[in-house]
Formats: sequence, C-alpha cells, structure tokens
Amino acid sequence: MYVEGHSKVLKIYGIAMITSAKAVWFNDPDTYVILVESEDGEKIYGGARIQVAKGKFPLPIEDALTKFDPNIHGFVKNHSADGTGELCGLWNSREVAGLGIGSIYLTRVGVAIASQLKLQTLYALCAPATVKNSNRVGFLVDERLGDKGTFFYPKEGLVATSVLLSDVAELSMADPDERDKIFELRENPVQQKIEISPRGDGLEVNYNLIIKSAHISL
Repeated sequence: MYVEGHSKVLKIYGIAMITSAKAVWFNDPDTYVILVESEDGEKIYGGARIQVAKGKFPLPIEDALTKFDPNIHGFVKNHSADGTGELCGLWNSREVAGLGIGSIYLTRVGVAIASQLKLQTLYALCAPATVKNSNRVGFLVDERLGDKGTFFYPKEGLVATSVLLSDVAELSMADPDERDKIFELRENPVQQKIEISPRGDGLEVNYNLIIKSAHISL
C-alpha cells in the first residue's frame, strides 16, 4: 500500500521514475518504513522510509545523483563508518493534502527515529517545497554536491536539493520548537496528542515509533 500510494502521487505530477520509488528496498533488511494510517489500519494517508547505509544497496540519493556528481558515493561511504542513512520516499494522499503529513510530520518523525537506528548523520533529497521543512528540523543544504546542492532531477525543469543532517543526536541547527518536538518523540515514542496542521486544523495523532521490525506506524 505504501508503494502504491507513493506511485500514485508521483504520477499526478508526471514523474514516472524516481529512485526513492524503486521497490528494490523490499529486500533490504536495513530499510524502515513509516506509515501514516487510519486508526483501523484500512487507509494509508502517507509514508516515508529511512534506508540505513550498510553497503548492500546504495542509498536512493546515490542512484539519483551518480551521473550528476559521483562524489556522493565517497561522502556516503565516509559517513557510513559512524552510521548514516537517508530519509526518503515521503508522500501523502490527496485526501489529506495541506495537513503537513507528507512534509513536516513525516520529516519530524524520521529524524526522531533516526536516533533509534544509531545514525549520526542523515541525507535527504528535497523538492523545492520541502527544503524549508528540512531546514526546520536541522538539515542544511549540502553545497559540496552539484550546483551548491541543487540538481535538475528527476527531469529537466525540476530542481532537487541535497540536504544533510550532520548531528542527528543534538540537532544543533534545528529550530528550537522543532528540536523540542523531536526530543519529546524520542523520549515518548508511544503517545497520543493533538497536532495543529499548517492550515490550522487540529489532528489527533497516535504515535507508535518503537522500532520492532522494518515497519513503523504513525
């Protein structure tokens, strides 16, 4: 359901192929799926993944950028020794568009659970609309890559930005409010709370962020 939902969203924007949408990660025990689903589990409203760099599969950002800037492979390899990965495949259904599920909520949760995976750094590849949210949780544009961090990807005319969270544990560059929210999720990974969406709606969210397998529910 995660893959189907992600593919539908990409087709809406006329994107047929994107590396984070490839299903090869099904066979990767170091990929962790985050789902936003209805309380009864019947509907999937969005999702994301964290893929840990262990060498079995390249990170999606490596596949995406290899022909533009092969230096990405060396950077990932150097970070792998201390624990690195990628937050990727973020999407939300049209049914919940505007509520922030596929942007700030899933980004926040991804950064929160990265500490459970013992990651020191975290990569991501952002569309223009999501760069600001990634900055809020501590990601910075990785200007070592491409044209000061930007590329035409996945097709000509669409700009993608490479970002890197260099201190998963401390989040020193995150907005203080976001940092507090992420630390709260780390301290209390199972909780229920009312979240206020970007458009002002109150959302009752049941968080269950304890990693037991390659499936994590939100």
